[in-house]
Amino acid sequence: MTTTVGYNARRTLTVRVELVRQLRRRRTLVAFGLALALPLIVVTAVKLGPSSSGGGGFGGGDLDLVGLATAGPWNFSLTMLFFGSGFLLTIIAAMFLGDSVASEASWSTLRYLLAAPVPRRRLLRSKALVGLLLTAITLVILVTGSWLIGALAFGTGPLTSPLGGTFSSVDSWLRLLVVAGYIMIVLLIPAGLALLMSVLTDVPLGAVGAAVVIVIVVNILDAIEALGSLRAFLPGEYANAWVGALGTSIDWEAMAKGTAYSLTLFGLLAVAAIWRFDRKDITS
Repeated sequence: MTTTVGYNARRTLTVRVELVRQLRRRRTLVAFGLALALPLIVVTAVKLGPSSSGGGGFGGGDLDLVGLATAGPWNFSLTMLFFGSGFLLTIIAAMFLGDSVASEASWSTLRYLLAAPVPRRRLLRSKALVGLLLTAITLVILVTGSWLIGALAFGTGPLTSPLGGTFSSVDSWLRLLVVAGYIMIVLLIPAGLALLMSVLTDVPLGAVGAAVVIVIVVNILDAIEALGSLRAFLPGEYANAWVGALGTSIDWEAMAKGTAYSLTLFGLLAVAAIWRFDRKDITS
């Protein structure tokens, strides 16, 4: 077998190179912008909306997550995470992973990357790692942006838990980081689905859309109480387990189950994506 002088598979399409490529794309900047726009829009609505005088609802003082949203930057950040994790962050995770391989195929650059030659599994690994990293960056932007905007708009009061009690600044940051970290783990499920869809189709929008639709359908099924114990096998059962981080002491049990579930499902989806990509006939 002939080996090209100077060729080293480990030097092809490194994570750093792929990250720089993706950071230059407009859709990446749009995703970051949306994460920052969410708290800005909510603050504008609260300050200038017809119900800005308070009294129930958002920031109305009720002992729930939304009612305490204006109690301070930590509460506001938690509420933005709650809002964002339901749909916005799911779409963004699906976009970064679903667009990864399918976009190269749609641009007819995938076969040239593989002819470089970039090993298939290395290409898929770099794409997946960068997609997850961009998702994490978006989550960080949402958290830090929400905290800063909340501090300017509502002051720097301590985190008030909807379960009762308040926390010190150090404890508030700890609880916020635990919640954000757990949400990132839960996002592995739409990310894994999108990665699998990305190797099954050459249409980026189709890969992203299919992953999002599957997540929506699964969430609808989770809302059907008639399914009984079968709901324990659906991702929605663990999506909001981060509420355990808001108690007097952190309840790790539900989050541990959700983490194990998310990592296992992501692993299975990643293996399926690798298996399919290894055998895929690249024509574009």
